[in-house]
Amino acid sequence: MRQMPNILFVQTDQLTIDVLGAYGRPYAVTPTIDRLAANGVVFDNFYCNFPLCAPSRASMMTGMLASRIGAFDNATELPASIPTYAHYLREAGYYTSLCGKMHFVGPDQLHGFETRRTTDIYPGDFAWTPDWSQTGFHGATDARVLTDSGVCARSVQLDYDDEVSHRAVQEIFDCAQRDDGRPFFIQVSYTHPHDPYLCRQEHWDRHDDIDIPLPRTGMPTAGENDPHSRRLLAQHGFDKADVPDEVIRQARRAYCGSVSYIDDQLARLLAALGESGQREDTIVIFTSDHGEMLGERGLWLKKTFFEPSLRVPMIISAPGRFTAGRVTTPGSLVDLLPTFMGLATGGDRHAAWDDAVDGLDGADLCPIIETDRHDTERQIHAEILSEGILAPIFMIRQGHYKLVTSIGDPDLLYDLGSDPDEHHNLADDPDHADRLASLRSIAHDKWNSDALANAIRLSQKRRHLIRGAHANGTSPSWDYHPAPPDDSRWYRGHGNYNDWAMDYLPRRDD
Repeated sequence: MRQMPNILFVQTDQLTIDVLGAYGRPYAVTPTIDRLAANGVVFDNFYCNFPLCAPSRASMMTGMLASRIGAFDNATELPASIPTYAHYLREAGYYTSLCGKMHFVGPDQLHGFETRRTTDIYPGDFAWTPDWSQTGFHGATDARVLTDSGVCARSVQLDYDDEVSHRAVQEIFDCAQRDDGRPFFIQVSYTHPHDPYLCRQEHWDRHDDIDIPLPRTGMPTAGENDPHSRRLLAQHGFDKADVPDEVIRQARRAYCGSVSYIDDQLARLLAALGESGQREDTIVIFTSDHGEMLGERGLWLKKTFFEPSLRVPMIISAPGRFTAGRVTTPGSLVDLLPTFMGLATGGDRHAAWDDAVDGLDGADLCPIIETDRHDTERQIHAEILSEGILAPIFMIRQGHYKLVTSIGDPDLLYDLGSDPDEHHNLADDPDHADRLASLRSIAHDKWNSDALANAIRLSQKRRHLIRGAHANGTSPSWDYHPAPPDDSRWYRGHGNYNDWAMDYLPRRDD
């Protein structure tokens, strides 16, 4: 493998590890993901840093927690002045291309990508700005996401992701013909298996002989449930919905069908790498922006720090560089920027990349993979700063313990080693008082909750004013519209026809 390898970064939306065979729960049929995992490096404890689409992606791209860059919710702008991994890789000599969803908000819809092959699927303006001054927030999703789940012939999300795959495959083949000598970084970002829980018949049928179980943890009673979970249930109307088991099974099976659809798309991308002669020179990385509760504790979707929502798959396939295996050291999406740069720059195999303009919250995972796969005490940090909360909510994982803390809500403390499904809150257990105090001290030193809450409220007020102003007269559009396809590759009668028709890679050996 050359010193600066190609990198294909495949990202899904709302994919929980709870249905993946690579993580011990083979409910979704995913032969391609399974092979990638078997031949790659699998992170057993990998997390998002904000279980919501846009903030998660913004923190991932910048290597910094959302609170540091003002990415508070699904309608906050990622400042164009903050470098992303696309900027760093491009400065290092990479061609950078994006195919698919990134949920950028604001006039900058590239953030370092030289090329963007598709539009986005969600609005690029401030339309989804929360308002903490309002009470009784209700989410955009309701119980129909369950009652109307199942099989569909088409959906807007299928149309979108089919287009993403088509453009991404073309981009891979186009890169095989590039003559500027630059390696590529292509990010392919899908919206599946994000709700609604719908899939094609062929993907539904693949699960005929699979017993997809009901959630392991039922909904706690109102008195036993934590306040944030109660708010989430109310937001989406699940607190009063009587959802029978057959509807839950239907939604979970359709979700697994969507995951199988993603598996097919990954197979298309890997086939294009092989057919274009680039597989051996390309590192493939597979992950998600956040997880999915999928009915655990009566919760669906995300925006909670319980493991199904927070934990995501992370697989790195780098033949010739990393030996296949599993990493128990915790990691998170903010580690991707320095890891991409560590993979790109090579050098001392045990030296971490650390040349960022900003002090990053993530770290290069390459030395962790190469030298020590069992640093279980490494801290992971996450935030929820969006709608439906009383104050910023913070999460710290260290060792087997996870703390969830927020002003106005009681603390949650779980021992993930003995209680992986988070049944038993240990925050009031005297035997764990020292552990609770230690983690609370870390949170206190890391975040200023009052100052952050004030910044969030000010940001919301600014965006609501701007959106109101834009409603008067002609409103600017920040939605991204890709340039029309380049038709210069087609034959126009200049030069020899066979020279044109046969000028494609891979070529036959002489």
